[in-house]
Amino acid sequence: MASGGAAARAAEEPPPPEPSAEQKPPPPPLPPVQEEFSFLPLVHDIIKCMDKDSQDVHQVLNELKNKFQEMRKLISSMPGIGVSPEQQQQQLQNLREQVRTKNELLQKYKSLCMFEIPKE
Repeated sequence: MASGGAAARAAEEPPPPEPSAEQKPPPPPLPPVQEEFSFLPLVHDIIKCMDKDSQDVHQVLNELKNKFQEMRKLISSMPGIGVSPEQQQQQLQNLREQVRTKNELLQKYKSLCMFEIPKE
């Protein structure tokens, strides 16, 4: 019964004031729905239509074709899609070198004893 009293008290409290329109951050972009990238339901529908000798098979085939076209557009618009594997390897090597250099600098700065590092 104690939890019911807490719920009743929470229901009686007014909701916190909403920030003004100027203070509200923009809503985060919605994550892509996994279903958008799945071709399996359309393939399943095509198989069902073929089993039934249905005339809807042409419509479902067109839907699948359109889905493939949409995915091709999406893939071609992805950042870095035009970068060759050799260029990717070169970028990766450059980034690893930067990390190694920065780690060395960090160790060097730590050894200068300019910073006090709390020991637990």
